[in-house]
Order: sequence, then structure tokens, then C-alpha cells
Amino acid sequence: MLKLALFFLIISLIAGVFGFSGISAASAGMAKILFFIAITIFVVVLLIGLFTARSLSS
Repeated sequence: MLKLALFFLIISLIAGVFGFSGISAASAGMAKILFFIAITIFVVVLLIGLFTARSLSS
């Protein structure tokens, strides 16, 4: 998912350089959404891993 966010970020930067502001804004928005989804999934998996490890060690 982070690769896809990076892909949209690069598209946004290239579109911005060439003056396509609409495509640039849309790509930047998608990159931001995908980044926050990836961070949320990471935190959830981290918390599940911590709670599972605690229950296995107890």
C-alpha cells in the first residue's frame, strides 16, 4: 500500500511540474489517503501483535 501511495506521489509531482494542477491535486489526495490507511493498518497489526505476544507469554 505504501508503494501505491509513493506511486501517486510521484505522479502528483510530475503532473505539477508539467502544469496539470487538477491531476496533481487528485493524485496528492489519493497518496495522502493511502498513506493514512497504511499507517492505520500498521498500528492495528502492531497492537494485535503486542496483545497476542502478551497472552502467549503469560
